[in-house]
Amino acid sequence: MKALVLEEYNRFSYRDVPDPEPAAGEALVEVAACGICGSDVHGMDGSTGRRIPPIVMGHEAAGVIAALGPGVSGWETGEPVTFDSTVYCGTCWHCRRGEINLCDNRRVLGVSCDEYRRDGAFARYVAVPQHILYRLPDGVGFAQAAMVEALSIAAHGVHRLSPRLGDSVLVVGAGIIGLLVIQVLKVAGCGLVAAVDVAPERLELARRLGADLGLDPGREDVRAGLLEATGGRGADGAVEAVGNTSAIRTAVAGVRKGGTLALIGNLSSSVELPLQSVVTREISVNGSCASRGEYPAALDMIARKAIDVDALISATAPLREGADWFRRLHAREAGLIKVVLTP
Repeated sequence: MKALVLEEYNRFSYRDVPDPEPAAGEALVEVAACGICGSDVHGMDGSTGRRIPPIVMGHEAAGVIAALGPGVSGWETGEPVTFDSTVYCGTCWHCRRGEINLCDNRRVLGVSCDEYRRDGAFARYVAVPQHILYRLPDGVGFAQAAMVEALSIAAHGVHRLSPRLGDSVLVVGAGIIGLLVIQVLKVAGCGLVAAVDVAPERLELARRLGADLGLDPGREDVRAGLLEATGGRGADGAVEAVGNTSAIRTAVAGVRKGGTLALIGNLSSSVELPLQSVVTREISVNGSCASRGEYPAALDMIARKAIDVDALISATAPLREGADWFRRLHAREAGLIKVVLTP
């Protein structure tokens, strides 16, 4: 089969590789669409250390079941599906508690690191365990389904924030996750939702997708704008979707006393936290990793058009052109939010 292979950092080849064989309990999925994730882009240049070449990346995908491995039940060939990016064991202490994203034996599709290697979905076929498969509802296309993984991450982040009806929330970072978080917050019944980003085109899109306020930290005082919009208190909660010190400082400064902060972004391995502000104002800080069973809800929100994922897909392109799109995303070409590749 054809696949897009990261041969070495910053160099791809589109070439033949062996077809994967579904093991016991696995299904072979013929990939119809696979989105380029920001983690893939950073994996391309080696900055994450979790895409050691050679590797077939890709974990935001959807397609059709092409074959079933031994022992698989409840699934049929020809069914349109998507799948979780996290391969969890289902038997460890965390999995038994329902904390599948914290699985002690967690593996991620399209990742190769010191601990394991698992090829992903920038290929004609990918083999995945049946317990991470999800059927596509009527009306959800393959490109839309390739957005479900990102939407599930956004939904889990909002769950970790636990907003109340009418709450005001600050979203720092209007990339793909931040833009999805904004929409989920509105579905959850939040009141004022403010977006922060340095890119004017992303702030414009954030407003179009439901943000009531757009703030550019390079041009205005974010904290002052939030205080004015919230009666001098600050936001009830904040979602940080970047993962660096500057963004976290912005999020902490923007929430009120007793507020809550959910951290999704993990661009940096470590950051400086304004500890005294967090402690003296009793700000609750919650990490948010991947997703934890939010796939059915995410699919439902797309199917009933409560979430607009089409507005976030900047381009669809053949897999053979993937290297060029990776370079454009790495260069942060203006206007590019999400690119979906099709074999």
